[in-house]
Amino acid sequence: MTSSVLLSSLRIGAVSYLNSKPLVEELDRFLPRSTLEFDTPSSLAHRMKSGEFDIGLIPLVEFLNWEDCRYLPGMAVGCNGPVRSVCVHSKVDWKQVNSTAMDEGSRTSVALTRVIFRERGWNTGPTHSLPMNDAPSKSNADAVLLIGDRAMDPSLRGYPWKIDLGQEWLELTGLPFVFALWAVRPGLKVSTASLGAFQKSLELGRQRVAEIARRESRLLKKNEADCLDYLTNNIRYDLGPEQLKGITEFQKKLDALGLVKWRTIHEVDRDDSPIGD
Repeated sequence: MTSSVLLSSLRIGAVSYLNSKPLVEELDRFLPRSTLEFDTPSSLAHRMKSGEFDIGLIPLVEFLNWEDCRYLPGMAVGCNGPVRSVCVHSKVDWKQVNSTAMDEGSRTSVALTRVIFRERGWNTGPTHSLPMNDAPSKSNADAVLLIGDRAMDPSLRGYPWKIDLGQEWLELTGLPFVFALWAVRPGLKVSTASLGAFQKSLELGRQRVAEIARRESRLLKKNEADCLDYLTNNIRYDLGPEQLKGITEFQKKLDALGLVKWRTIHEVDRDDSPIGD
């Protein structure tokens, strides 16, 4: 059974990281009566599944594991090479890793870590979650996965080894990687106007990327030029044929690890019926 939500009444959730900002630039202006909330990726997915949101920018793995969930076409958070904000740091050579602390912020990054380690012939060993507010130094693990804004620091004291998972994926598959996309709850159709609002927001965000970098760098206490470089040269917001191939390849590898059950994904259905029909 499907339902339609009017343009004015969408409940939207987005992640609170720097890389999501161009996707939501003035989204509230294009959807003036909708609500927009920010949260961490894993929490956002949980809240969306509990019915708090109609559309959410959730981690890819959460989307793949949610049967009948569909996506808004053309938009995502991804990379085609180094991503900088999803990295694994290690105290020891990779072949000597016997334990790994996994940032609790995103199941996609955790799953990608497992895929990369398996393909490289490394072992994550026993794993445990690293809370978002805990410093890596609080973990005794040999390696630590960090995501988001805190992963962008160029070095981590005591961890001389580092890999960028976006670069590792490109070297492994030759394909771009998608970390998150706009997921639409099962049974919901959206209007062309609603979809257009998201597209306009991203278009505006791309035009204002320098302004976004300036604004967010102050809030994050990071270098403005570094933030601009990250948003323009590391993060990709397209969801086209190559990105969809990357998703399919990731699904295959996750299926082999038993981390997701294979399903065919679809973009959201449209409903442009006049109000009141």
